[in-house]
Amino acid sequence: MNLMIRTKTLRPRLEVKSSSAPVDMLSYAIAASAFGKVLVARSGKGVCAILLGDCAEDLSADLAARFPRSTLVEDGERVKDDIAKVQHYMAIPARGLHLALDMRGTPFQRRVWEKLQTIPVGRTVSYRELAGWISPLANPRAVGSACAANPIALAVPCHRVVRGTGELAGYRWGLERKRALIEKEATA
Repeated sequence: MNLMIRTKTLRPRLEVKSSSAPVDMLSYAIAASAFGKVLVARSGKGVCAILLGDCAEDLSADLAARFPRSTLVEDGERVKDDIAKVQHYMAIPARGLHLALDMRGTPFQRRVWEKLQTIPVGRTVSYRELAGWISPLANPRAVGSACAANPIALAVPCHRVVRGTGELAGYRWGLERKRALIEKEATA
């Protein structure tokens, strides 16, 4: 008895997806805040971006650059609760900022961002200290790069990391904004 197998039936049909095809949909909105404009974006899993700035167009462009494979939909209704929580946090940081997060980054970046969330309101740590929390072998410069890549300002408080001397170091959304956030949290 001969068994005949058609090769076409054994091979699953593969769909070729373009590398530019959208991965998911992000809803976002931009609002005024105590520290300029704030953009909040969320996926189905949670908030994936909180961006700070002075210009709505720049914030929208930053979001598009950070999530090039996502479909971006301006939808104030879907993110209104998240924006309200961010604005409330900016007014009273001592109460914390409790949001479901969708942290997208490398495993190392996510580890740094998780450690950043453990820094209490009103406290700052050095890059070296934060690196030590992650691993005895973690490089403070790599930690600084992970902080710079953080797309979720405030909820992942990279503004609480300073140089070993206590001086402010770079902040994606400006040193003046970083200084104002640290001062506001210190008085909370």
